[in-house]
Amino acid sequence: MVDASLLETADERTRVTIRHVAEAAGVSVATASKALNERGRMMPETRQRVQDAARRLGFRPNAMARALISQRSFTLGLLTNDTYGRFTLPIAAGLSAAMADRGVSVFLCAIEDDPARAKLNLEAMEDKRVDGLVVAGKRVDRALPIELPPLGMPVVHVNAACPPGGFGFVPDDEGAAFEAVTHLARLGRRRIAHVTGPRDFAAVSLREAGWRRALEENGLAPPNEALAGQWSEGFGFDTASRLFTDAENRPDAVFCGNDQIARGLIDALTAGGIRVPDDVAVVGFDNWEIFAQATRPPLTTLDMELKGLGREAGLTLLDLIDGKPVAPGLRRLPCRLVVRRSCGASETQ
Repeated sequence: MVDASLLETADERTRVTIRHVAEAAGVSVATASKALNERGRMMPETRQRVQDAARRLGFRPNAMARALISQRSFTLGLLTNDTYGRFTLPIAAGLSAAMADRGVSVFLCAIEDDPARAKLNLEAMEDKRVDGLVVAGKRVDRALPIELPPLGMPVVHVNAACPPGGFGFVPDDEGAAFEAVTHLARLGRRRIAHVTGPRDFAAVSLREAGWRRALEENGLAPPNEALAGQWSEGFGFDTASRLFTDAENRPDAVFCGNDQIARGLIDALTAGGIRVPDDVAVVGFDNWEIFAQATRPPLTTLDMELKGLGREAGLTLLDLIDGKPVAPGLRRLPCRLVVRRSCGASETQ
């Protein structure tokens, strides 16, 4: 057993130590150590008082001593093939923010779609003795290009395929689409079309299912079959001619599978003299702000709450590391409707 006093630095005159925290909280050094490491039994008020004192004093525990005491490295690995960072950077931000409050660092490795690089990075993480691993992907229906070997550490998957018996977090695509279309129906839109991405994406099927369910529950019929194509502005622009050639039967709203499609569609409508949102309301998906806020008018869209996914994945991973009971399975977390002017309602941001 390593004594808690090892958490002190050699020069107590220049750095706050655990003894200072204990004195400020009115507890013993051993109790302060347990409270700061989330270990041992004590009254919640006592644990909170110690943690508040540590924050107030600016206490920073010695990482080496913490590792000796707990037999942990207090680091997590984050392995991803999303080298562009569109999905992984928000996930990493949420994960890192949640872990920083708990004195845990995150070791990020980007592997593109290279199995050899993935293998090297996994070996590096094992060498660094990371306590657990988050695997983050670019789409919810694909695993990373490597079959994970037995690692001797818990693994949580985020925005990626979750293996049987594993632990995973993804956005609730169907629920989000249902919310968006219901929002349009409540605004009085009755002919709500859907334009989306490639059929081989699971997210496309889920978002289309949410669109159909919302129409049915609001007593509406789809004005046409969903138009599936590319996740691009060009495809969104091209669909305008297919949706709006018949002036008598054209939609009064369009729910788009992503923000790029929505922006391209709005550009085509504007060029054709069709006003957004006066004539047609438009809603996107992703809340990719570089597109959503720069669109004219600014785009109503669904935020996948990727930071929240990262946070929940990290907290679940800590529970697994601590041996707490966690039910396996894939968890679909709610998205958030961000209302801007393109749908004709008052903005929420």
